[in-house]
Amino acid sequence: MTLTLSLTLIAGCSAGENAGSGNNASAGNNAGAGEASARSKTSLTYASAKDINDMNPHLYTGSMPAQGIVYESLVENTKEGIKPLLAESWDISADGKTYTFHLRQGVTFHDGEPFNAEAVKANFEAVLANGEKHAWIKLSTKIASVEAKDEYTVVLTLTDTYYPALVELSMTRPFVFISPKDFKEGGTKDGVNGFHGTGPYKLTKHEPEQHAVFEANESYWGGAPTIKTITSKVLPAGETTFLALQKGEVDFVFTDDRGADSIDIGAMNQLVESGDYQLVRSEPMNTKMIVANTSKEGNPAAETAVREAIWHAIDREAISEAIFAGTEKPADRLFSENVNYADVELSKREYDLERAKTLLDEAGWTLGAGDPVRKKNGAELAMKLYYDSNSSSQKTQAEFIQSTLSELGAKLELIGEESSSIASRRASGDYDLLFNQTWGLAYDPQSTITAFTTASSYLHATSGIEQAEELYQKIDEVMVSTDGEARKALYADIMRIVHDEAVFIPLTNGSVTVVAPAELKGIAFKQTQFELPFERMGY
Repeated sequence: MTLTLSLTLIAGCSAGENAGSGNNASAGNNAGAGEASARSKTSLTYASAKDINDMNPHLYTGSMPAQGIVYESLVENTKEGIKPLLAESWDISADGKTYTFHLRQGVTFHDGEPFNAEAVKANFEAVLANGEKHAWIKLSTKIASVEAKDEYTVVLTLTDTYYPALVELSMTRPFVFISPKDFKEGGTKDGVNGFHGTGPYKLTKHEPEQHAVFEANESYWGGAPTIKTITSKVLPAGETTFLALQKGEVDFVFTDDRGADSIDIGAMNQLVESGDYQLVRSEPMNTKMIVANTSKEGNPAAETAVREAIWHAIDREAISEAIFAGTEKPADRLFSENVNYADVELSKREYDLERAKTLLDEAGWTLGAGDPVRKKNGAELAMKLYYDSNSSSQKTQAEFIQSTLSELGAKLELIGEESSSIASRRASGDYDLLFNQTWGLAYDPQSTITAFTTASSYLHATSGIEQAEELYQKIDEVMVSTDGEARKALYADIMRIVHDEAVFIPLTNGSVTVVAPAELKGIAFKQTQFELPFERMGY
């Protein structure tokens, strides 16, 4: 009760500070409303805590929302399944190894170059030339050849049947298309000379760490967008972004590709109550979680009992209500129920401090009289938890979890770093615990599960468990399975293994949140947490 109350006060203080700013700046609010009413009906300026960075779509440093409006894939992942995009139709051979794509004709890149089979072949080969970088996406390891059969027909041949092939071809990157004229020395792995895609918007200006401007592609094959200019403005998350919204300096914010919101719930509600803004939220897209490194020597979280104890020590209901005002629901498993194949019976670990203490006692982590930290064989129960320094919600959650674990006799050091640094730690294994999230609806379960075996992702999280080899074997089998029931059974086994081992400790199910001008129409969501269909929006 005390912890829940204290957490509520932390979140309430944050919202109260914003509310205070609003009460003291009602004139500023009115000025912002005036600017909002006078704003161009053909432009949007959104705030982002990070720069768009390198927009090379075959690498991973660029902003995914920005790349999503510049580049396109052969197919699109929708609620109704895979649908045509740059490929109008496709045929799949009986053995599931050959895909023949019939391309949309009359499409050009932003630089005027034709989009055709040769361009598709060149882009696929550019991705495959940097195979190690893309190993996390299993399709990249299964492509045997890409053939331009004629000007608008591409034949993709795989080494094995791979059921998620079309899903992975629909992703924001890397199998998207940039003009071959932008290639450097015939490829993209060492950089590109420009950023010309086929998408509804083209990048026209970029001042690093300040802003980027995207202009509508008036020749877009899907029809010219109504919103003619989109500006991405780099602003620190929190009060700075909130004030910029009030003043009309920016007019749009949304959950970024790290799963972080630019402003807190209290600030969002205040903007909506002003009448100038609307709040639109997607269905659950991902699971926010803490990832444990099971392979790091000397990491107490490498023990199953310690991971289970941490799981039992986290009050997800309190986090959901106090930090997210109920907008993110408590998660008790790795994948939410709206993810394919996730309807699996798994044991539920409730918030239970006494159970957590018992698990630690039984595992030999004892608390001596007067000692604040448990020990085992002379080593302290001490761990480091890494969080994204640009995410206020992660920091608040980390502090809450730190407080609870101290009651168990566990010492948790909190370290905030840039998201790129967190990703590097995840890849190198230089962590005990870190915040992360599943890939999301369009990618799951296959992409997150494939990442269990990939060095750049979750290999360090899974390789230390007793059933690691069995887990990896089942992952290999499920990806080539052509039998629906067999696939379902394999996914169930995979999910049970990581659940029973408490490798990924779930927190909440995250959504994409948009705060936009009240009069803006057409706000919708894709089957991915990384993109928004700006081309469908208008006043």
